[in-house]
Amino acid sequence: MKVKALVFDLDDTLYEELTYVNSGFRAVADYVEQQFQYPAEQAMTIMLRELEQNGRGRVFDVLLDYLGKRTEKAVKTCLGVYRSHAPRIELYEDARRLLDKAGNSFPIYIVTDGNKLVQLRKLQALGLYDHPNIRKCYITRRYGIANEKPSPLCFMHICRREKLQPNEIVYVGDNPNKDFVGIKPLGFRTVRIMRGNFAAINLPDNYEAECRIHHFDELWTMLHR
Repeated sequence: MKVKALVFDLDDTLYEELTYVNSGFRAVADYVEQQFQYPAEQAMTIMLRELEQNGRGRVFDVLLDYLGKRTEKAVKTCLGVYRSHAPRIELYEDARRLLDKAGNSFPIYIVTDGNKLVQLRKLQALGLYDHPNIRKCYITRRYGIANEKPSPLCFMHICRREKLQPNEIVYVGDNPNKDFVGIKPLGFRTVRIMRGNFAAINLPDNYEAECRIHHFDELWTMLHR
């Protein structure tokens, strides 16, 4: 690979997203205990069971229903607690190593989708805004929902900032539904890391990355071939 810059997704690429979910649920459980005098540990059990059985969509509705406290306002309040909490999350150890050593060879960027406040707090909690080897963290929704991935907008910003062509930039992500399909036709090099919620998914070639890895040590080896 002729590589001159690295770009990384955030959730389930550089850290385990489920740890953020658990951290947010803990904040909501503590709020419920304070507001409704319901034990936080039991609230956690209810939310985690709903997450496992049905996903995140109605976790707070189910919890508040169980307590007999569900109103539209109460659900929104729990969502606000979840989104605004200070997350307790950590980088994957292999991601930490790669960011520390790759910065001596390549400019590094982050491109992440999602709620602007949520993603900001994740980046802050992981120390990525202050990381000496990361040039810039792009939260795509700051440019409008239409410019979340698969939009190439933020990737083209990186090209202009670094004065590089797309084929000189490698992007690493985990979600084949959106991470690669918008930028592969432009010539960006793409790597899929096989971890997180999408690890078992296989899609047509135009959605898939150029190559796959299971660990960032593999990426380091590839970059130096």
